[in-house]
Amino acid sequence: MLLLLSLATFSTACTAQPEKPLTAGVWRATVKTAGGELPFGLDIQPGADKQTFTVHAVNGKERLPMDAATYRNDTLRIPMSLFESEIVARVEGKTMRGIWRRRRTGNEYQSIPFEAQHGLNYRFTPDGRAASVNLTGKWATTFRSTDGTDTTAAVGVFEQEGNTIAGTFLTPTGDYRYLAGNVVGDSLLLSCFDGSHLFLFKAKAKAGPAGRTLTGTFNSGPTYAETWTARFDPNASLPDPAKLTFIKPGQKFSFSFPEPTNKLVSLSDDRFKGKVTVVQILGSWCPNCMDETNFLSPWYKKNRSRGVEVVGLAFEKSAVMAESGPRIQRMKERFGIEYPVLLAGTNDKAEAAKALPALNRVVAFPTTIILDKKGQVRHIHTGFSGPGTGVYYDQFVDEFNGLITKLLAE
Repeated sequence: MLLLLSLATFSTACTAQPEKPLTAGVWRATVKTAGGELPFGLDIQPGADKQTFTVHAVNGKERLPMDAATYRNDTLRIPMSLFESEIVARVEGKTMRGIWRRRRTGNEYQSIPFEAQHGLNYRFTPDGRAASVNLTGKWATTFRSTDGTDTTAAVGVFEQEGNTIAGTFLTPTGDYRYLAGNVVGDSLLLSCFDGSHLFLFKAKAKAGPAGRTLTGTFNSGPTYAETWTARFDPNASLPDPAKLTFIKPGQKFSFSFPEPTNKLVSLSDDRFKGKVTVVQILGSWCPNCMDETNFLSPWYKKNRSRGVEVVGLAFEKSAVMAESGPRIQRMKERFGIEYPVLLAGTNDKAEAAKALPALNRVVAFPTTIILDKKGQVRHIHTGFSGPGTGVYYDQFVDEFNGLITKLLAE
């Protein structure tokens, strides 16, 4: 159910009782979606200043830091400013209830009910019910819109121990990040909450003449839904991410966009001349882009002395610097980015392609373009396989480093 609640109304309701202490530790949290309850973990610990709390969202192996949380008048606020969202909940002992909300436009917020219980660390099922199937391995997957007009190919990669399972889905435009859940009998249950995306996967496993299959539903956010099917296939694969986007014949890649300070940065600037340059097409709203940034930011600090440069081209919800500049700056601060990130336009793929006319198209955020010392595009990688993909992430890192080393040696 979609609720539109004002912060003022919620705050008034939450200040009626005397303040009680907030219990630190692990909380099992849920938000309500059209597909049912979506569970995730929250680890809440007192901050060093005793006035705030550090909070991590827990999805399998991932511990994703939220912004510093505040607790006043029995109300806990956990902001996720990068994604313009927050959890606001009233605490009553070892229970908290409230909303997760995300800004849509202006002062309008999309909100859904939130609840958490202290001391519970299971995902979907508390009773240890056994799994009757083991889904470890690779699955050739197809997602379908509810009207059947749109399909997306994917590869599911799962690791299961007992009735606990973790993994993700890789697609041509990126992955679904860290998914965690349970296998109960022949039912697969997976979820992820990262402050921006709310993912809930459910499926039934079946063995038949054509092999093992999964048939289920996928819910994203409060209302979006798809169906999906998968077939166990150790050789499942996706199109080559290096062949989806390319430079048009006879075109030369270039750009000129402003930083949040309004300083114009161009590919023809001296800082890029004679250097291997990595161009990151991204958005501050995009969790896959944040995974790539979490790789590129420390990589740049370690490798820039070798003669490499990195520059980010941010395509945001607004092309107005007064609105999007602060978002870019928050992203730079959060990830310690020391390379320029420019406001290049709005987060529409067609508009991004218009802003970079040398490209045949922009298929995904992120897209990574690598140029040699002469300014020639040598490689374009569509999407990003983040750390939640395991060996696929390791493979990307190895190939990326290998290509940079090769270009530096030329």
